[in-house]
Formats: sequence, C-alpha cells, structure tokens
Amino acid sequence: MRKFAMTLLHWFGWEIDKTTPDGLNKCVIVMGPHTSNWDFIIGKLAMYSYGIDTKILIKKEAFFFPIGYFLKLMGGIPVDRKKKTNITDQAVEYFNNSESLYMIFTPEGTRSYNPHWKKGFYYIALKADVPIYLGYLDYERKTGGFYGEFKPTGDVESDIKRIKATLGQFKGKYPEKGIR
Repeated sequence: MRKFAMTLLHWFGWEIDKTTPDGLNKCVIVMGPHTSNWDFIIGKLAMYSYGIDTKILIKKEAFFFPIGYFLKLMGGIPVDRKKKTNITDQAVEYFNNSESLYMIFTPEGTRSYNPHWKKGFYYIALKADVPIYLGYLDYERKTGGFYGEFKPTGDVESDIKRIKATLGQFKGKYPEKGIR
C-alpha cells in the first residue's frame, strides 16, 4: 500500500516530507488547514506512504451505505455527537486498548473558516498520555507531512494559538477558509 500511495501522490503532483516520528507507537496528529474534502484523501495517502494506519473520529451521519463502508475501511470511527457520552473518554479508551494508534484530528471542525477550534484533541492527548504531532497539507506548494512534535504547556488557549500560528503558514485548497 505504501508504494501505491506514493505513486498516487506523485501522479497528483504532491511531495510528502519523508520525516516521520521515530519509534512512536501512539500519538494524536493535528492536521491543518482543513478546507476541502480532498484533505482527507491526500492526508490518508500521505499516512499510507509513511506506512502509518491512522484513525479519525467522524460524525456518524456520514456512515451511510456505501460511503460508510469506505470510511470505516479508511480508518473512520463513527461518533454520535448528539449523545451525552464523553468522546474524550472514548478516544482515550481506544488509545489504552491499542498497541499502536495514530489518531488524526482537524480541530477546525469544519471545512469553512472557524476561529473557535475544538480542543478535544488536546485533552485526549493529555489524558491518554500520548504526544501531539502537527501535520500539514500545503496546496500552494503541494507538500505535506509531519511538521513536528508539539509539547503542551497546560495553558490550552496559549497552546491553541501556537498551533494555529504554526499550521497557519500553510495554504489549504481554499485559502480563504484556512487558519488565521
């Protein structure tokens, strides 16, 4: 699957940074900017090119036939956002029950511009005691990959601003919807 993913990315004109987190079995990956449905496809191909099987929490409404089968195959985990269950605890349980898990989050929570990011990824990483890595897609340069590890300070608002500043340097497919 790695070679196939690399070939497809090459055909689409994308270059994926070859640097990956070494010796890491579990982490939260924050991807940005998220402005298009293509982000999922390009991002998933990039992760396949690394040989990494990623999971992503997706609203359960998206899991209808036949799309639901495809989403599960691509690592999608259906989440019922209307239930009063604690999604953070569910995600932490996934980490606790897995030997290896890379869970991707797009904290913008939408493909449109959103100044108010969801912070669940932050709390999941802290509670599961796993590192946070920043991942990016830059449509302007057709590059993507891992930017590096992000070390939380405990000051959530300040940390979110730092993450936005880092990922905000990259251009989404629709830059006007990107991180500001």
